Amino acid sequence: MSNLGRTAKERTALVRNLASQLLWYGKVETTFAKAKQVQSYTEKLLTKAITTYADVEEITLTKKDNKGKEVEVKATKDGVKKLAARRAIMAKVYDLKEIKAFNESKSAYKARTADSKHPLVDKIFNEYAPKYATRKEELGQGGGYTRVYKLGERRGDAAEMAIIELV
Repeated sequence: MSNLGRTAKERTALVRNLASQLLWYGKVETTFAKAKQVQSYTEKLLTKAITTYADVEEITLTKKDNKGKEVEVKATKDGVKKLAARRAIMAKVYDLKEIKAFNESKSAYKARTADSKHPLVDKIFNEYAPKYATRKEELGQGGGYTRVYKLGERRGDAAEMAIIELV
């Protein structure tokens, strides 16, 4: 693991930020050295999510409705392994917020984002984990969730540029 010319705190913050951006947008342009660091970091996070995303428990709750009558409601909650993985991933990425669409009203934005407290972690477990788990079953290939393309040298300092994207 290279130092990227930074102290440990700065380096971890940089890699954490780039990994968060990569998982949110699916693609990031950066230097080749940073891309290789982020690739390793992100693959480990995705592997953790893929191995635990199906650990869900179904429970029945008794709630009172508006008339005071007790009603049984079925709900799902994370199992022990998924909860531990979710917390570990939350510690490794920054919590990005949903962006309000251009023509979206404030009330529509609030309604769309009301149920999600941690949108990036939800995206990892609800979109990426099932997608890569089926890919693993079909191709028999675990890992390789990211791809790095070299772009050439940047003008000014001649740093090797690259694009890292999710496969």
